[in-house]
Amino acid sequence: MLSQLYSAAVNGLKATIVQIEINVSRGVKFILVGLPDNAVKESFERIKAALTNTHYRVPVNQTVINMAPANIHKEGSGYDLPMAIGILACNEMVNREKLHQYVLLGELGLDGSLRSIKGALPIAIKAKQENFKGIILPEENAREAAVVDNLEVYGAKSIVDVINFFNGKGGLSPTIVDIQAEFYEQQQSFSADFIDVKGQESTKRALEVAAAGGHNLIMIGSPGCGKSMMAKRLPSILPPLSLHESLETTQIHSVAGLLSPGTPLITQPPFRSPHHTISYVGLCGGGTVFKPGEISLAHNGVLFLDELPEFNRTVLETLRQPLEDRCITISRAKYNLQLPCSIMLVAAMNPCPCGYYNDPSHHCNCSPAQIKRYMNRISGPFLDRIDLQIEVTPVPFEDLAKAPQGESSATIRARIIKARDIQRRRFAEHSGIYCNAQMTSKLLQKYIHLNEESEARLNAAMKHFDLSARAYERILKVARTIADLAGSETIESLHIAEAIGYRNLDRGDWAERGR
Repeated sequence: MLSQLYSAAVNGLKATIVQIEINVSRGVKFILVGLPDNAVKESFERIKAALTNTHYRVPVNQTVINMAPANIHKEGSGYDLPMAIGILACNEMVNREKLHQYVLLGELGLDGSLRSIKGALPIAIKAKQENFKGIILPEENAREAAVVDNLEVYGAKSIVDVINFFNGKGGLSPTIVDIQAEFYEQQQSFSADFIDVKGQESTKRALEVAAAGGHNLIMIGSPGCGKSMMAKRLPSILPPLSLHESLETTQIHSVAGLLSPGTPLITQPPFRSPHHTISYVGLCGGGTVFKPGEISLAHNGVLFLDELPEFNRTVLETLRQPLEDRCITISRAKYNLQLPCSIMLVAAMNPCPCGYYNDPSHHCNCSPAQIKRYMNRISGPFLDRIDLQIEVTPVPFEDLAKAPQGESSATIRARIIKARDIQRRRFAEHSGIYCNAQMTSKLLQKYIHLNEESEARLNAAMKHFDLSARAYERILKVARTIADLAGSETIESLHIAEAIGYRNLDRGDWAERGR
């Protein structure tokens, strides 16, 4: 007897519907075809134990299972549930009438319970696109999948619930998520606020400019001056995610299996801070079994690289192209995938190996040769892709004690949202461009026009500091953001001057140490 039902495979951020055909005939073999991996091949033993422990008879017949399309690699244990239901349907223990209307997913425990899977959200989106009535999956993944409108989502605790559902005995209720409530209620809460930061006004201003234009930023300063503390507060001043950005970010975290059962949506800009020992695969993604890297997990948010010179230089160099293209292509023998990675790169580093060069309260013991080697760990082309390069100096204790409370993140964020609104209107006719940092060379020519004074100041800086063409474009983009924060339609000389001031590694003694 033959039964047909549906599951799904996830490749990158895209899901593909998988048709599972099960044929039971005379014999005692179990045959599984359709390019399954080892976890799928082991499913029959889990299915047999799960059915036995839930008091269902395991048929002793030849069972052939085909997973189509056969050219797509099937990975993971999420096919346990549809295969078990299909076997029971072939032996008339499950009503086959509604099987074709649903996509089924779930790993079986030996007691028949269902365990969570990865990629529930992209699978739910695909199920809706393919006009399925609903999706049945483990209860832990139900809220994640239920953010998709006009799709019935059923979360099951065990295979018994699913059997009863298809046999008309009830047991399952659709999971409903109020997307608007989830989206707007969770957007306003942040654990860290700039109101706690005393002093460091110039650094906070640079962070505000970076957030307003979506610019990359590096902070150079001695240990304990507040670089990491301020970087961790950056998401609290970033503009709120749109619903589209939230869904896109949530899909990436869903595929990585990082969503908690009570979090159906990523509603705040993500903040990822990998350790400097991270590998290329950990940062960019990939692996034998594909997993998104930190650069994609930070999509629409912040990737913070603390102790930047300690990162493997080869690993850092792989970021150069993704930072320009805002997407990353991962090519392996088994797959070729493209993932989005529109991020703000924020990095922090010490000015020298001991960390105390130019520190007013500590003596630096590093020789010029040591400082040069330390600075050369970061290549010039990589630094060119960072728009703001700023020096952070420690605040003396006596000044810190007397300093007034800083501005709250909400106040700073209001200014940033206003500047981003100006940019959205400016780039409304250009698909995929939302902020100044994303401007191409063509858009720079269209939207940035300097008066004589501004152009003279910029040309003088280019010659004096021997800046690259890419640095020239970065200065223009930052100046445009500064003007937007000031509500100015034109870029004035003072805006150019401030933007040039954020190229600390290109100026004077900083440049000498890096050569």
